[in-house]
Formats: sequence, C-alpha cells, structure tokens
Amino acid sequence: MNVAFRQTWKNHTGNQSIQPLRWCVPETLDDAVQAVKEAEELGCTVRAVGSGHSWSDVALTPGFLIDTSALGRVLDLEPGLLRSGVDPSVLVRPQGGIRLRAFNDYLDSHGLSLSNMGGYDAQTVAGVMSTATHGSGIGFGPIVDSICSIDLVAGGGELFRIEPADGPTDPEAFAARYPGRMLKQDDDWLRSASVAMGCAGIVYAVLITVEPKYWLKEVRVMRTWAEVAADLRSGQVLRDNRHYEVYFNPYRVEGLHRCVVTTRNRVPPPQALPKDKLERHPLTEIAAALPLVQRIIRFLFDRLPRITPEIINNALESLVDDGYTNVSYKVLNIGAANEMPAYSMEIGVPIERAVEAVERIQGIAEQRRKTGDVYHTSPVALRFVKASPAFMAMMHGRDTMMIELIMMAPTQGGFELLGVYEEALAELGGRPHWGQVNYLAGGRERIRSMYPKFDTWLEVMRQLDPKGTFDSPFTKRVGISGRGFLPQSSSGSA
Repeated sequence: MNVAFRQTWKNHTGNQSIQPLRWCVPETLDDAVQAVKEAEELGCTVRAVGSGHSWSDVALTPGFLIDTSALGRVLDLEPGLLRSGVDPSVLVRPQGGIRLRAFNDYLDSHGLSLSNMGGYDAQTVAGVMSTATHGSGIGFGPIVDSICSIDLVAGGGELFRIEPADGPTDPEAFAARYPGRMLKQDDDWLRSASVAMGCAGIVYAVLITVEPKYWLKEVRVMRTWAEVAADLRSGQVLRDNRHYEVYFNPYRVEGLHRCVVTTRNRVPPPQALPKDKLERHPLTEIAAALPLVQRIIRFLFDRLPRITPEIINNALESLVDDGYTNVSYKVLNIGAANEMPAYSMEIGVPIERAVEAVERIQGIAEQRRKTGDVYHTSPVALRFVKASPAFMAMMHGRDTMMIELIMMAPTQGGFELLGVYEEALAELGGRPHWGQVNYLAGGRERIRSMYPKFDTWLEVMRQLDPKGTFDSPFTKRVGISGRGFLPQSSSGSA
C-alpha cells in the first residue's frame, strides 16, 4: 500500500481540498483493512475517495484519506457462493474503485451493459452508489438499485457482505469460505449501506445486475416551456420513453422559455446508418472541449452578463439533433459537455410538483437578474427517476424529478444563487444531492424531516461504525455525525 504524508487532495474542479494526515492507496482488501485499523489505533478518522467528481465536501477528511484508484478491477463472480437458482449471467462483481468508463468497456467486451447510468462516466462505482447518482427515465431508480450485494470494510476493519434478505449469496458456503467475515442478509441493512455517503466504511466490491448489450437512439428537439409543462402534467411522455430529460433556459427570450427535450429509446443494432447518425454533434463536441471556446464563454459571462439569456438559447440550439444511435452507454454519456468548467447543485422534488418547481426557479432567476445583475450561466437540466428503496437516496419513497442547476465556473454570485434555489425548493420537499453543492446545515431534525427512514439508517451506521471512524466535516455539517451515531439527546446539539 502506498502512503503519502502532507499531500493536498483536490476534487476534479478544485473547489474542495484537504491535506489529510495520510493519503493511502490500498491495492488489496488487506491493505484497506490495515488502513482502517491503524487509523482507529491512532485516533484518526477515515474517508474513501474515488474520482473526486463530487462538488460537495462529502469526501473530505483530516485523517486517513483512502484513495481507491488501485481497486479498479472486475473480480471473479465466485459462483460457488451463489444460492441455487441465481442466474450468474446477469451479475458482475466490480471493485468499488473502478470507474464507469472502464467498467462499461469491460461489460461491452462481454456483450453486457448497465440498464441505466448518468451522463458522466468518470465516477467510480462506489461513488455513484454511495451518493445515489442516477440517469433519467421514470422506469429506473438510481444506479444503486441495480446493486444486490456490497463487500464493505467497516469500523474496526471488520468485513461485511451486505445483501437483501433473499440475497444471492449462500450463507453456508460463505461461512465455510470466509469464516472471519459477516454475511448480513437484511433489507434494512442493504437499504442503509447502499447510500451511505462514506459513513458505512470502504466499499471494496459490489455485485451488480446487468443486462445484454443494447442500442439506443437519442433525439433532441426544441420546445417551449409551456409545451413541456403540459406534457409533464399529463405524464405520458415519461411513460412513452425509456429515457426522457429536459434542458431549459431559466430566462425568457422574446417572451418564451426555450427547452430542449431529449428522448432515448431502444433500437435494433444499426445496419446502414450514415456516420453522422452514429456520433453526437461533432462540431459541438469539439467546441465544448476546446479551452479557447471555454475562455471566450467565461469572458462573455463576466464582461457582458446581460447577454447570458441569448447565450443559453444558442447553447440549446446547438444540442438539437434528429437522431444519434449507438451502444447504450455511449448514448447515455453526454460527452464533451462534461469537460466544460462548471459546478452544480441538484435537487430532487416529488414528480407531482415538477412544474411548480421549475416555475419557481424561473422566478428566482429573473428576480436576481433584475435586483443584482446576477445570472444563471447554463441551461438547467431536468431528469426523472423512479422511487428508490435506498433510505438516504434523494428519490427514496417517491418518483422524483431531479433538477440540476449548473453554473459555469466562475460565475459571479453563482454559489449564492444556488443557495437561494435550495431554500426555495425545500418548501416543495426538495432533497439536495449529497455529492453536489449543497448547504445542508439544519442538523438531524432537518434530515429526519426529509428522510422518513433516517433513524433506521442511523442505527445501521452505529453497528457498522461504533466508534465514529468514518465521521467527517461533511457528516458534522449536515447533522449525521457524532461518535458512534448515538441518538441525539433532548439537550444535546445535532
């Protein structure tokens, strides 16, 4: 295991950084166990990091930073441990530190595919699981809902395999092979540990359900917000399309809020499509990736902020496309747009309040423009996610519209504007994404009001982390910290 001292870790945009006491890069399961045990002996906290894609402080620790980049392989499925009747052909066991890009390549080479994914493929499997990262399609929950088994290094270096009550592992076979490990087949444990924001320990590996390789066709059309709002009230567009999402301009231009609606649906493998239908907007892709273009856009936002609404409209126009077909994971990844220097907040609201939430955002954006010449500097994205059983997923217990509030970096007043959005959407039941910019600071009572199974989650965390080894500045800020996750007393602080 490689260990560094006095090294500064930064996330990929540089808005979060920490200088931990030790930066550890475990290469094996034993390395990870050793790091946790040593940290506890020295009275230090532990936090695992992956790709550093989170814009929040979720990964920061002043203690032992566990860099999972060397835990990036696909492991043997261990078929001898599977219950009778479990189909191994739709199960794959990646390590937690593997990035989606490499995992997708592996799946593709074996004729397999994820059922759904988000628009970016540089995150790790453990990262997207632990923060309930998602794609768009009301028939799909977050990616974590495809995971049926988690191998975890918990407090004290204890090793757990956590599964649902009817999990895929045969208990007797597991006990015979791994007598020093704990197999916990319990629905509440899986629903707690699957979205734990690093609080349950270090995710070593997971068992994920996949499906045979398939192709998607993506179509992007220009609409007005009035048209999109009517479609969302009906709900038919969500039922008719495998994947459906919206980008909208928070500002009116010539009296209209412009939107781009993206639909993605399964199609047979392409036979004779022209090359331009097998790739996404070559010119747009090149422009988004060029540093010169990025600098020009930032210059315009900084020096000529009042043309921001027109710039956003032009950006939306560039996305329009009558058809792009490819293997699923290439279509679901939004491409070079991920390279733009930006940060974002994402808020999940109940699907029945979708239109109200968007119109509240539009009103705030306009009010801030008029009052302080502050502008939102990117289209706003709307994605739609099925209710999740994971207790701390933003879409737990309800079909959800996730609102991604993207800002070009730097945007004058951008972080402050995001704070206003978060407060306004909280009134509509909004739940901020754990891994994106958020200002959650109301303590346990606020989290308890947002997540009805929070106390069950806390109890599972207490058993996985009895000494508070995985506490962090993030857990203290949002109110889920405290040694051993002990219940809050009536006189104590959150």
